[in-house]
Order: sequence, then structure tokens, then C-alpha cells
Amino acid sequence: MKFARLVLASAGLATLLSGAGLGGALAQETVIGGMIFQQDQFFRGIQLGMEQSAKDGGATLLQGNSENKLEKEAELVDTFIARGAKAIVLAPLNGDASIPALERARDAGVKVVLYGTSINSDFQVADIGTSQLDIGRFTGEAAARFITETFDGKAKVALLGFRSQLQQMSDDRTNGFLEKAKAGAELDIVATQDAWLAENAVTVATDILTANPGLQVIYAANEGGTVGAVQAVRAAGLQGKVFVFGTDGSEQLAGFLLDEDNVLIATTAQQPFEMGKKATDVALAAAKGEATEKAYDIPPLALSRYDLEAVKAYAASVKQ
Repeated sequence: MKFARLVLASAGLATLLSGAGLGGALAQETVIGGMIFQQDQFFRGIQLGMEQSAKDGGATLLQGNSENKLEKEAELVDTFIARGAKAIVLAPLNGDASIPALERARDAGVKVVLYGTSINSDFQVADIGTSQLDIGRFTGEAAARFITETFDGKAKVALLGFRSQLQQMSDDRTNGFLEKAKAGAELDIVATQDAWLAENAVTVATDILTANPGLQVIYAANEGGTVGAVQAVRAAGLQGKVFVFGTDGSEQLAGFLLDEDNVLIATTAQQPFEMGKKATDVALAAAKGEATEKAYDIPPLALSRYDLEAVKAYAASVKQ
């Protein structure tokens, strides 16, 4: 099993290969193209899962990062095809705009397996993912309980999403949160903004806090928004007055849940290692002509101050 990392350079597409004799390996082993679209802890987990599957299956894994750019996504797909990939695993950036490149892969006989996001077509071999609605719902259930116990069932809430990046995913998570939170509490939504990178989320959340002095709860639909919201509350000295409910899981977020300042109350984590591994397992099976299911669900993990032992166990697992 070998790994190759593909890097998009400003002057064109440059390929960095790791491992001696990779050319021979490509001829002998099943080649899988694995793509992420940004570099963070979630996608590192995806990569580790892909690598484990390739190792277990004796495959060569080509890896690339589209950096959230459709043209780079398309270039990587074409490169995977050119380098003999039998299957491509990726989270497409756009349900429509990602289709042409993936159709080229299909027409070249390459199996397409999607994780996390999907396309508005059905030629892909399989979709592997976690219900985005459930990701929001799990956090919403914790929010309803907390608002009932802390604010007598009523709270002023701000929402941080990433609609301009991935509208459907952002909306599904937010709507899932609101569905469950509203089922157990009365919410007054005072602000809705996009902020998915931590640094920007600090600024956006700070502005929301300044404009809404009675704010009690912030919900963030991804990891960066959650980190930024927590940092903004701390910087404003509003611990014990404003509480954050978030999304995604990481060692940092687990630490926030274990901190005594009580700012982050709950988050819902995906299982990126399992997602990346399952997607690559399915790709390998499809490349060998084996039957696969059309969809696979990877359940999310609810993490909250209501079960700190589970948080500690999760924190230990992501350190490995």
C-alpha cells in the first residue's frame, strides 16, 4: 500500500509522490483517489480513515485537497483519472457544479463514491454520510433541556451558519437544531449570520453580543463557528450569561466542554475516521466489481455537560 499526495500549485498541477517505486505500485495495486476540500481536524480524520482502508485493502491511495475551489476539484478528478484510479472518493463542493467532472470519471469507468455531501444525480456508487438534520437535532435536544432548566423555557438565540459555503448542509443542521430546541423551549431568534472560520466567527459573534445585550444562547453549525463563539463569549466576560451550543467534535471542543467556565454546553460530533474508512472500503469493493449498498449512515455522537464521562472518553479517542 502506498500514499500519494497531490498538490495544486499556482503554475499548474504539481504532483508529490511519497514512497519508493510508486509507479510500479500503481500498476500492481488498485488505485483509489481520495479528496478533501479543506484542512482541519475533521478532514484529517477523513484522511486517516481513507489511509486505514487503503492499508487494509492493499490499495494505493492518491490524496488531494481542492481547497474549496471547484476548478481545483475538477483538476484533481482529472488527475486521478489520468493516474489510473479505479474509484474516486470525495465530498463534492456543489450538488450541480461538481457533476461535469464526476461524469468524466464515470465515463472513464471510474467508480464515484461520495461522503458528507452529495450531487443532484444518481450515477454515484454510494453516498456515505451522517444525517445533517440529526447533527442539529442532537444539539437541539440538549439546548431545549438547558433552556428549560436555566431560563424557564425561554431564551434569546443567535445562529451562526455557513450558508454561503454549503447552503443545504448549513440549513439542515440549523433547522434540525431549531426543530428540537423549539419542541422544548420558546426561542427568540435575534440574529442569523454566516461565520464558519474561527477567527471570523469571533468577530461576528462579538458584534452580535454587542448589538444584543440580552442574548442568552448562540448556536453554531460547524466547528469553526463553535470555537469562535466560545472565544467571543469569553473575551466579552459573559461566562455564566451567554451559553454556546455547537457542532462537530475535536480535542479542543471536548476541552471546552470540560472547562469550568460553562460556556460550551453541548456539541454533536461526526465520526470522520469511520466515514473516510467506510467510503474507501466501498470504493475498493466497487472497483473490484463487488455489490455495495447505495447509502451508508454513520451516526453522530452527542457530547454535552450532561455526560462528562462520555466527553472524557471522546477526548481520549481523538488524541490517539
